[in-house]
Amino acid sequence: MQADQLILNIDWAITVDASRRIVRDAGIAIVDGKFAAIGKSAEIVAEWQSGTTIDAQHRVATPGLVDSHLHASFQLARGLADEVGTRPFLFTHMFPFEGALTEDDVYLSSLFAAMSLLRCGVTCFVDPGNYHPRATAKASLAAGIRVVLGRSAFDMTKAVLGILPEAMIETTGEALDRNRELVEWVAAENDPRLTPSVSFRGLSNSTDALITGCKEIADAAGCMLQTHACFNYSTRDDCLANFGLPEIERLDSLGVLDESILLAHSGWLEPHEVELVLRRRPSIVSAPSSSLHNGYGNLRQGRLPELIEAGVNIGLGSDHACSGITDIVQEMLLFAGTHKEVQMNPRVVPPERVVEMATINGAHCAGLAGSIGSIEVGREADLVLFDTDCPEWQPLFNPVSNLVYSATGNSVSDVFVAGERVVAGGRLTRVADAEILERVRESATRFGEKLDLGRLINSRWPVV
Repeated sequence: MQADQLILNIDWAITVDASRRIVRDAGIAIVDGKFAAIGKSAEIVAEWQSGTTIDAQHRVATPGLVDSHLHASFQLARGLADEVGTRPFLFTHMFPFEGALTEDDVYLSSLFAAMSLLRCGVTCFVDPGNYHPRATAKASLAAGIRVVLGRSAFDMTKAVLGILPEAMIETTGEALDRNRELVEWVAAENDPRLTPSVSFRGLSNSTDALITGCKEIADAAGCMLQTHACFNYSTRDDCLANFGLPEIERLDSLGVLDESILLAHSGWLEPHEVELVLRRRPSIVSAPSSSLHNGYGNLRQGRLPELIEAGVNIGLGSDHACSGITDIVQEMLLFAGTHKEVQMNPRVVPPERVVEMATINGAHCAGLAGSIGSIEVGREADLVLFDTDCPEWQPLFNPVSNLVYSATGNSVSDVFVAGERVVAGGRLTRVADAEILERVRESATRFGEKLDLGRLINSRWPVV
């Protein structure tokens, strides 16, 4: 049989297929951007031929990783919101930063995010939205990554936590119209790497009319609805103060809590809301580095390990560069290790669980279940090769253990999206890494002119 390309001699292939097979000395055949066969290299060579063959000796293969919650427009904000609480993080640091972003800024930030994600093995990410989502889409597609696109929406200018910048203030009608326009634009683009979603950014600054209106748009389009929920005690208390209900219960009372909604963070559930989650089955995204960086308490307070074992779909997200890393490989360790520590139980969250969160569960979070998330015949050929000549991969007795407990995304050598090699030898193939980094360096000067960086940067040591 004729394949478009063969990838052979893979030391270990972690398939995350229905049987969770790990194949030694594996070979993969790709046809029309999909996995056509996975098995022993000798078997693939005997049954398939191709003019393009890649020798993957000394490599571990995984499905393309999924970052289920990443603000691409915040990729230029690393170091601008350290050691601050929830209210100043949002209303003093990040919302003013976001309000100052131009369309060109968002394009560069999103291109930088796509570069960072791809080089760490992420082939698909879910963006909760900004005010220039088409720029995020164009940058992501230029790099070759899949993106689930949202548009930011608030319609309450003031909450207990603070007041939104003027540039981010919209009426309910404006916010709904712009969400509807984005969904229609994505449909017209008809790009298989671009998926629409409908987003309202959080419950504290969203009216009932906005939330239910977003749900109607999402249902009509057959796409996912997403929001932030329960990421801090402050947002829980804010929702109670403004609406008389905690966040998950409020969503349920409005009829929007179901399997088609994606909830970011969700560590601060009220006891009775756990039952609502188990009954309604929304997808939830944990963002470990974000909670650890900002002291949100999601990992200490949350019940996500228990919800995972009860069958709730939970993915992983890196949230934003403000928290330091955008590396889902490291997020796996942070999620597993922190819960083991908090519960003082080494058996909590075994490595296989977090690999599922970053692959097959992430596919479900992205609304792409059945298309991506595993190495199986018929699925999109999204694939990552890790270089096991890196010290963190040796000795290699159990590749799942090494992947979670010692590896980082920096050991990724090659990444394929729909069979296209978008990272080769650790460098992007569609765009120039060095050019992106140079433009990012130049952007720091522009933001210095727009923003009072001295107010945003918390450095306790003098710069001379």
